[in-house]
Amino acid sequence: MNKWHNDYLAGKFQGQGAEAQYQQRLGTIQDALDLIQDGDCVTWSTHGSEPKAFLSQFHTIAPRLEKGVQCWNTISRYEYPVTSDPALAGKFQINTFFFDRWSVAARGSGLYSYFPVNQHNYGQEIQRTLAPNVFVGQVSPMDAHGYVHLSCDLIMTLEHLYRADKIIFEVNARAPRVGGECAIPVSMADVLYEVDEPIYQLSDPPIGETETTIAGYVADMIQDGDCIQLGFGGIPNAIGFNLKDKHDLGIHTEQIGTSMAHLMECGAVTNRYKRIDKGITVGSFISGDNFLYQFVDQHPRLSLRRSRYTNDPYVIAQNDNVVSVNASLQIDLTGQVSAESIGPMQHSGTGGASDFAHGAYHSKGGRAILAQSSTTKKGTLSRIVPILEPGAIVSVSRNLTDMVVTEYGVAKLRQRTVRQRVENLIAVAHPDFRAELRKDAVKYMYF
Repeated sequence: MNKWHNDYLAGKFQGQGAEAQYQQRLGTIQDALDLIQDGDCVTWSTHGSEPKAFLSQFHTIAPRLEKGVQCWNTISRYEYPVTSDPALAGKFQINTFFFDRWSVAARGSGLYSYFPVNQHNYGQEIQRTLAPNVFVGQVSPMDAHGYVHLSCDLIMTLEHLYRADKIIFEVNARAPRVGGECAIPVSMADVLYEVDEPIYQLSDPPIGETETTIAGYVADMIQDGDCIQLGFGGIPNAIGFNLKDKHDLGIHTEQIGTSMAHLMECGAVTNRYKRIDKGITVGSFISGDNFLYQFVDQHPRLSLRRSRYTNDPYVIAQNDNVVSVNASLQIDLTGQVSAESIGPMQHSGTGGASDFAHGAYHSKGGRAILAQSSTTKKGTLSRIVPILEPGAIVSVSRNLTDMVVTEYGVAKLRQRTVRQRVENLIAVAHPDFRAELRKDAVKYMYF
């Protein structure tokens, strides 16, 4: 039970208006930093709700740390000393579910430790392992009812916010207000301070000929009334923009991205045929461009929910015709998917790849699509391989792999034997690698 709840039960806030409560807690970033003690465990919001001002100065407490501070993080959108400087290992220990460019660069330094888990279990597993006692979140300005809004990240934030002993709000004048579980009483904060910072702008890679071709194949497989989930990257973004002529699409996803806002704006998304959350677009975090952040602000039919809900395979499967679109780094000829490592080296994270593969697989009429270019490293390496690299992490079991799409077509794996899978995957591999793949398939006795 945190300090806020004890004070509430004691009637401390009785008769005190929201503005007075706000002013009572208003301070500076230094006040927030002073709240953190040696040995604390700290977590913070991310994506469009990343508390940039706080994290930019978090490292300044290092000289007074002896035991050090444990941290839980998902992904960093900006570079900070605390998340990128290996010299801070020992003062800070960052446990993460998803390697980003900073953690990849700091790999082996002791600054980071990877925590393997599916996204729908992030919050619960942290609480069972090492529960954070400090929560830092970027929030919207207070509304007329005395609430601030944690509008762009509910992946695992609420599990920690409601259990934390110390709560810090970075109030950003530019943060949107989003419905769902985002509204938090300002009285919960121990310290809050104000900033006026641009929200992080996610720039997807350019949409080229390969992405356009793949997007066309996937768009042809999505029907009016389907319920979609689109993952990160240029290809899912291209697919989203390719769906603007569809009708009555639904959205149940983890990331609400820029293309989804455009689909809602043009009327392609109505959520009319969803069996749960009918009429409402549902996601667990928001990340995109400024158009997206302006569009979601006070949108009446958009709701952010925790990942323990959005990514629960059994929740996902309650909607019919779920179409999940994600990517992989490598897929072997039997359908094993590595979406997070290059050999044994962690490169990203499992995220919701397994959650949505499982959920779409069990949805009535559901389809789980892996969409990626056939090659990487400027065409020198095939993403479709005879076997995964030694030590590679299997993000999605071959038992759940459904369809693989490259610029060369669609390979159907579900309800196919290994022999059939091999033939179908070779057919969508880059022509330069097909003969070698067939030779290796014989070697490994797939035929």
